[in-house]
Amino acid sequence: MSSILILYHSQEHGNTGKMAEAVAEGARAAGAEVTMSNTNEARFDIEQYRVFDAVAFGSPDYYSYVAGTIKVFLDDWYIAKGRNPTGLLNKPFAQFMSHGGGGAAKGPFEKLFARMGTKVGETITAQGEPSAAVLDACRALGKQLAKVVS
Repeated sequence: MSSILILYHSQEHGNTGKMAEAVAEGARAAGAEVTMSNTNEARFDIEQYRVFDAVAFGSPDYYSYVAGTIKVFLDDWYIAKGRNPTGLLNKPFAQFMSHGGGGAAKGPFEKLFARMGTKVGETITAQGEPSAAVLDACRALGKQLAKVVS
């Protein structure tokens, strides 16, 4: 069974969290074991990242940029990669993002993660609370990610 990490930041409105849950539902439906980690609740231990087969990253758009805790993860990844890249490179990954209206962080979000591995699918975005169609797209993205590593 493949293992997928859903690493996301969600707080006040929980919109990114709702999207993360939908991605996880899709991955589980495709037979993957899923671990969810909200970086708003705790800093993610980069050493744990090494064991996952694939990952989905989610962030709200905060002032046209990713959440600070997601950037902290990237900083930790970069430092760890320089010391020992085993298990940190070339993972399939997917992305999802919520925003309040601008959505300008999508470009930087995609660019920041470009070195992580191979991107699966398109970045799913939601303005405000995710609609049923957006949640369906998130489930489909989770299934697609799981199938890549099954």
